[in-house]
Amino acid sequence: MVDKPLLEVEDLRVRFDTPDGIFEAVRGVSFTMGREKLGIVGESGSGKSLTGRSLLRLVPGAREVVAKKITFDGIDLQAADDRALRQIRGKRISLVMQDPKYSLNPVMTIGRQIEEALLTHQRLSRRAARAKAIAMLEAVKIRDPERVYRAYPHEISGGMGQRVMIAMMLIPDPDLMIADEPTSALDVTVQLQVLAILDDLVTQRGMGLIFISHDLNLVASFCDRVLVMYGGRIVEQLAAKDLMNAQHPYTQGLLAALPRLDSPPGDLPTLTRDPAWLTEARP
Repeated sequence: MVDKPLLEVEDLRVRFDTPDGIFEAVRGVSFTMGREKLGIVGESGSGKSLTGRSLLRLVPGAREVVAKKITFDGIDLQAADDRALRQIRGKRISLVMQDPKYSLNPVMTIGRQIEEALLTHQRLSRRAARAKAIAMLEAVKIRDPERVYRAYPHEISGGMGQRVMIAMMLIPDPDLMIADEPTSALDVTVQLQVLAILDDLVTQRGMGLIFISHDLNLVASFCDRVLVMYGGRIVEQLAAKDLMNAQHPYTQGLLAALPRLDSPPGDLPTLTRDPAWLTEARP
């Protein structure tokens, strides 16, 4: 249940110019969330990542990003100019990307990069910035923060890199974090560790979290609510605990296609798509 909306989105649409005309990649997305864990699931190309990025106008190449309403903590994000939006990006809404190797500077140490992020948001001496950088690494459960502080990105694992990115995104103490497939490149054990960190942070800091993923089992066990996207639209939204009992045939088809250890050998079920899913009103 959403008590006080942190984010309200109504009729969000993202359009691109193509050789064949205008293509609408996000088509009328609407949702409201509070300080909770909201999952967005769907196939590749369903519009999950575009939906998250468009909230911050981080959609290069788009013809237009429009909506009837995008309100964050009472602030009209559509009316915000570039300067105002820069104050919100990173500071109040943080974005964690899928693969840290594309987000971290390969020629700078981890510590130097965290210090730069700290000094962007806070007035600190270099000594204080170093101490706080190490404290941030400890906050995301890195056991040897001094070593990681001195390391370069190629010298740490993918799971460690993702923790570093989470630490950097938490520096300004944001109200909302958008995590775009943050665990997809990690093995199961490291996935669980990163999810535990995110869960603790949402609970302890009272943040909101948009968790974008293609892993239905993961979202069902981790999130509070789930939006299911298909063809740029939300076709179903429900409590995460009810995901395995979803009513929409698309969601049911995704669940049926999940591999099971007790399934007999053979082909996985094939999802039969209905063109009506692209146009029907969301229940």
